Amino acid sequence: MNILVTGANGQLGNEMRIVAKDSTDKYIFTDVTQQEGVETVFLDITDLDAIRAMVKEQNVQAIVNCAAWTNVDAAEAPENRALVEKLNATAPENLAKAMKEVGGWLVQISTDYVFGKEPYNTPCRPDQKGTPTGVYGETKKQGEEKIKEVFSEEKGKGGYIIIRTAWLYSEFGKNFCKTMLQLTATKPQLKVVFDQCGTPTYALDLAKVIQTILSKPVQGIYHFSNEGVCSWFDFTQMIARISGHKGCDIQPCYSPEYPSPVKRPAYSVLDKRSIRETFGIEIPYWVDSLEKCIANIKKQQTNGSN
Repeated sequence: MNILVTGANGQLGNEMRIVAKDSTDKYIFTDVTQQEGVETVFLDITDLDAIRAMVKEQNVQAIVNCAAWTNVDAAEAPENRALVEKLNATAPENLAKAMKEVGGWLVQISTDYVFGKEPYNTPCRPDQKGTPTGVYGETKKQGEEKIKEVFSEEKGKGGYIIIRTAWLYSEFGKNFCKTMLQLTATKPQLKVVFDQCGTPTYALDLAKVIQTILSKPVQGIYHFSNEGVCSWFDFTQMIARISGHKGCDIQPCYSPEYPSPVKRPAYSVLDKRSIRETFGIEIPYWVDSLEKCIANIKKQQTNGSN
């Protein structure tokens, strides 16, 4: 299978590069930016004609869309609204059209931010009505709906797989894990919110699941994060413990102590039963995956990379 990956220079895109090394499939990695040391083909996913041309040229049979506007706070700025909609809603629609026309598959990465307006205290199901808060959550939900509309049309074949994930971290780019590794090593004290609960997701685990799904695709909306539940405070405590950063006093605090332009989900644990049952996958516990990621980050630092 020829698989095109968008947003290849982001967290998940870079992990897709890693899993692709052991794959018999052909991967084409695309982005609008270049990254030193890796081959990246330029592709603007807001340009439908450019996508169609790439699909034809490379005989693409599946697209994994890792590209999105992910800066939740900046998405609220009025001057950014049009671009956020273009990247999070229109671009996925373009990718869906291109795959529909050739009978291919689209894997769209979505988010726990499609939930959050209503208070939850049980894991959010894939078939649960989305109640997004903020421009980021709203536009990601719009992207999901546009994809479903495209594939509901009678002409053409192919299908979609929407994977909602949460609290993504990795060895690559900027993310909560890497930030807290640095802060717990250098700050005498930190305050971290404990009234927002979810589950961290190691991007490498998600990349492996995507590869498994593409080997036997079944259309639908699925949830994937690592197993377990924690708060951002618990997440930080575990980062410090695993990395041996004992000199930082980590204190819990409430969300209002860190004002934000957008209300973040207070409880966005994802129900993963359908992805486990449909694809027969085992999902690692979040602490086990965090240990692996921190070991990889330290290995990179030792080798002088990143």
